[in-house]
Amino acid sequence: MSKNVLITGGSGALGHALVLRFRQTGYNVAFTYNTNREKAEALVRETNSHAFQADLTVPEQVREAVKQIEKLLGQVDVLVNNAGYTQILPFALIEEKDWDYVIAANLKSMFLVTREVARGMILRKSGVIINIGSLAAHRLLDVPVHYATAKAGVAGFTISLAKELSRYNIRVNSVVPGLLDDGVGKNVPEKELTEYVRHCTAGRPGRTEEVADVVAFLASENASYINAQNIFVDGGI
Repeated sequence: MSKNVLITGGSGALGHALVLRFRQTGYNVAFTYNTNREKAEALVRETNSHAFQADLTVPEQVREAVKQIEKLLGQVDVLVNNAGYTQILPFALIEEKDWDYVIAANLKSMFLVTREVARGMILRKSGVIINIGSLAAHRLLDVPVHYATAKAGVAGFTISLAKELSRYNIRVNSVVPGLLDDGVGKNVPEKELTEYVRHCTAGRPGRTEEVADVVAFLASENASYINAQNIFVDGGI
C-alpha cells in the first residue's frame, strides 16, 4: 500500500527534487506553495502530485491546507518541512519587520504545519517528520543573521520534538544541506562560492537530488534506528 507524504515549499529547487524523488519511490505526494503557481502547476503535471496553495505563516491557511490534504490522501505518513525564505541584508540594516518575517517563514511555519500533521500521527502512533535545516546555522559562514538564527531553531525544534514524539513511534530528524548548485545557491557571489569549494572536501557544491535521496532514505523503514539527528549533506565542511 502506497504511503503519503506532504512536502512544504514544493515549488522551489529542492522542493522539486523532493517531490520527484518521493514519487519515484512510490509515494502519493502533496506539496504546498505560496506564490509560484506556475511552477507548482508544472510540477503537478510532471509528477502527478497534488499542489495546495497556502501562506504557512498564517495558522488558518495551514489548518485548511492540512485538512484538504488529509481529505485527499487519507493521512500523512511522512512530513517534510522544506519551505523557507532568506533575505540578503547586513545585520545593521535588518528592520524588525524583516527579522519577524524571516523567523516566521522558516520557523513559525514549521511549527504550524507540524502541529497540524502531528496530531494525526499521534493518534495512529506512527509517522516520520523530516525538517530541512541549513549549514548557515552550524558553521561560520557569511550569511544573513536572521536566516541563520531561524535555521538554528530548526535543530532545537527537531531534537526536542523527537524526544516528545518518540513515545508515539514518530521519528523526527533534520537534514542540513550545504551549498547547492540550484535555488538560493545560484545567487551566491563568486567569491563566497570559491571559498566554500576551497574548504569543501568534495570540492564542489551539492545537487538537490543528493539531498532528496537522503531525505527519502530517512523516511524509509531502512532508517528506523535514526532519530533526533541533524544529518549534514554538505560535502564535508
